[in-house]
Amino acid sequence: MTKKRVAVIGSGASGLTCIKCCLEEGLEPVCFERSDDIGGLWRFQENPEEGRASIYRSVIINTSKEMMCFSDYPIPDHFPNFMHNSQVLEYFRMYAKEFDLVKYIQFKTTVCSVKKRPDFSTSGQWEVVTECKGKKQVDVFDAVMVCTGHHTDAHLPLESFPVTALSQPPTINDELPNRIISGMVKVKGNVKAFTETAAIFEDGSKEEDIDAVIFATGYSFAFPFLDDSVKVVKNKVSLYKKVFPPNLEKPTLAIIGLIQPLGAIMPISEIQGRWATQVFK
Repeated sequence: MTKKRVAVIGSGASGLTCIKCCLEEGLEPVCFERSDDIGGLWRFQENPEEGRASIYRSVIINTSKEMMCFSDYPIPDHFPNFMHNSQVLEYFRMYAKEFDLVKYIQFKTTVCSVKKRPDFSTSGQWEVVTECKGKKQVDVFDAVMVCTGHHTDAHLPLESFPVTALSQPPTINDELPNRIISGMVKVKGNVKAFTETAAIFEDGSKEEDIDAVIFATGYSFAFPFLDDSVKVVKNKVSLYKKVFPPNLEKPTLAIIGLIQPLGAIMPISEIQGRWATQVFK
């Protein structure tokens, strides 16, 4: 019996574990990665690539290594409990090497479109168009796993003041209360507008001589290659159990890792990948 072919889009934390999940279920994964290496968000570069988010140089993960590791590959004992981003990437490289995942990845390959085949209602198959070095290729897959993450396109609300909490999750940081108490961080209300050198707040107060503005307003996400199979409305998307688009005749498309947990995404992506590949099988 011919193995079912699964397209995995992205080789970050979610993409890597999805390749492995496919192999465990006897499926044939083909992973498409637009950059030239694995790691996604966690591969720091001084000059970030277009279309790929990157953490900043000093980032240290705020989830312990015991809670962020994949279930069958513990993080080495000599790694610190809260790891620098370079060690997170090193762990992903070790994971990929241990399970021989890289050979299933096609690097420098952009996914242009993912469309249902004419007989989708019976076959559940997808036509995937990719581009590598200026050359386009069309392949047919029995299922698709989208592992592109949701930290790529910055959400800059310059046209939509006032700036409020934007349904963004809080970032837990032990130092913040101390900085507020000591006066190093000042808590203000909503921003009403900016001038060239100042911020004006809704209560009428004004902060002058501002040299820089940091938008901690989160990210927007979209799936332009998915046609109408997944619709994003106001930065929200309807997915059954946060994974499957409910409007498809066949459950052969899975969105992996599109969730904001209070903790690490890695073990959640792993369990989502296990479920999705068992459904595909």
